Amino acid sequence: MQRRTFIKNTGILAGMSLSIPDTFGMPDVKVKNKLPKWKGFNLLDFFSPDPSSARKKTDEDQIKWMSDWGFDFIRLPMAYPAYIQFDRSRNITPQEVYQIDEKAVERIENLVSIAHKYKMHVSLNLHRAPGYCVNAGFNEPYILWRDQEALDAFCFHWNMWAKKYKNSSTDLISFDLLNEPSLREDMNDQLSKRSSVPGAVYRKVALAAFEAIRKENPKHLVIADGNDVGSSVIPEITDLDIGQSCRGYHPGIISHYKAPWANKDPENLPLPKWPGQVGNQYLGREMLEKYYKPWIDLVNKGVGVHCGECGCWNKTPHAVFLAWFEDVLDILSSNGIGFSLWEFAGDFGVLDSRRTDVAYEDFHGHKLDRKLLNLLLKY
Repeated sequence: MQRRTFIKNTGILAGMSLSIPDTFGMPDVKVKNKLPKWKGFNLLDFFSPDPSSARKKTDEDQIKWMSDWGFDFIRLPMAYPAYIQFDRSRNITPQEVYQIDEKAVERIENLVSIAHKYKMHVSLNLHRAPGYCVNAGFNEPYILWRDQEALDAFCFHWNMWAKKYKNSSTDLISFDLLNEPSLREDMNDQLSKRSSVPGAVYRKVALAAFEAIRKENPKHLVIADGNDVGSSVIPEITDLDIGQSCRGYHPGIISHYKAPWANKDPENLPLPKWPGQVGNQYLGREMLEKYYKPWIDLVNKGVGVHCGECGCWNKTPHAVFLAWFEDVLDILSSNGIGFSLWEFAGDFGVLDSRRTDVAYEDFHGHKLDRKLLNLLLKY
């Protein structure tokens, strides 16, 4: 019997927080996380909405290295415009959102196939869905949280992916609905004001996509990213058979120090410390424990939790990054929550991160951050 089938068939045990009474002379026992404690990386091959500006292709050797090191998980954030056909000299139309480019889809399937060759679980994620993306840079024809036309297209895409992997093992594929949901006043302004997606609206969108997937895949895992750009649990969907994905970026002054897409004035930020006083706040483990408590509580209520993204941009001093990240990973891991670093190769990654304060190790033509790799392997 497959592990997930066993979990589903023992839903009474997996779906609630149990404790053993003191009369038995034993301490309280928390329920194990309903989601596996996956550990791995985001791969950004299909992250850009424009294939001509896509990241360098992940090759098989890199996936083999991940597997050899003991990682078992790949999150694949996809921008839907990367695998559809339309006239890219102008803004996309609602009709063109349905024009699937089978050759582009095949490239995605080929990467998934290589990952499966090495027994890596792949979580397909719509980083840009019809009507929403956490990033600007592509003009959407509607808004997912408001327009039924956008929701219909969202469900169409998920039904397509579910159909393609309906015969794949549940151990090897899952579906992460939408990257980092939020409401943004201006979809085309990266730094415009954000707010929470109203709970009822989030539920409507998640449930519609979930049902579109379930038409093809009655058993595969479905995951929803936390509200408020992945930071907040979603109580409105805890009764559904949907896991939830948190983030490992708190506080942003550490993880996104000097990042121009996350700060309005990136060059005039206080130098990060961990632990220590930074600006008007003290940064330390206590703030992380407070931040992750709702997620840990969610695990203990029987809802599966995974950290779909974590890490730190390359402008944060390396020693500060590692000190902070160890606390993040320790809190997650000690509560049975797995994680996925953003990214494998690149500014956030273990390879070729272009940090100026790292003694890199030469590794098959790449520059390896061995200290970061060892930290990931520790947990």
